[in-house]
Amino acid sequence: MNLFCLPVSRCVLLDFLAFNPVNFGNILFTTSIAILNVFSDFVKNRRNVPLVLLHMNKAQPYSHFLHLLLICRIEAAQCPDVVVAQIDPKKLKRKQSVNVSLSGCQPAPEGYSPTLQWQQQQVAQFSSVRQPKSEDEEGWKKFCLGERLCAEGAVGPATNEGPGIDYVQIGFPPLLSIVSRMNQATVTSVLEYLSNWFGERDFTPELGRWLYALLACLEKPLLPEAHSLIRQLARRCSEVRLLVDNKDDERVPALNLLICLVSRYFDQRDLADEPS
Repeated sequence: MNLFCLPVSRCVLLDFLAFNPVNFGNILFTTSIAILNVFSDFVKNRRNVPLVLLHMNKAQPYSHFLHLLLICRIEAAQCPDVVVAQIDPKKLKRKQSVNVSLSGCQPAPEGYSPTLQWQQQQVAQFSSVRQPKSEDEEGWKKFCLGERLCAEGAVGPATNEGPGIDYVQIGFPPLLSIVSRMNQATVTSVLEYLSNWFGERDFTPELGRWLYALLACLEKPLLPEAHSLIRQLARRCSEVRLLVDNKDDERVPALNLLICLVSRYFDQRDLADEPS
């Protein structure tokens, strides 16, 4: 036998609905659920109102679904918000099949430990090769075109003083492993960053490779901002092409390709070149 408290004004109605069900259709169901909510709130918060005792014998079979709901609400209201399990570590230790060490790394032998300056330098270099965030315009320019080109605006082959390729200086190529992880918002943002850079500088092979890769990642139908960006790109390509003195210049085919893709593939026909 359990003793529970209810406000006097709600006790008789709740007892009637829960234990003497009458078929009132949707009205009974809606009203009963609302009363159950009120009851749960009073039990949980212990409000200071006139109370009477409501006797409920859970040993008796449930006479109605509202009876079951009322029992569940009462038990839930009496449960604490946070429960911590009391576990005996000795019982688990006997059944342990895998031993996990919680200690730190083994200390380096004498003379093996790197200096703090070396560690900070490695962290700085590692941060520079990570893919920038979508809103980092300067970071994306350096990532795609390299610090040398972004800082100096120089055009020409890179000179390597040491062995290997320094992608931080010459920029990362648009590898599939890089562009395949870029969502449409990032593709549009990077296309905007490089188009802005192209608007004030000459065309370079590094820029052409990235523009081609970004166009390949654009999904149709185009978003409004992407639609405006590719038209701006095609117009800029046509302006740079006018400044090229020799028709055999290696920049001409690349510029023609970008104009062709924007006008023919992305259906910007008014920007298309007249066939010769």
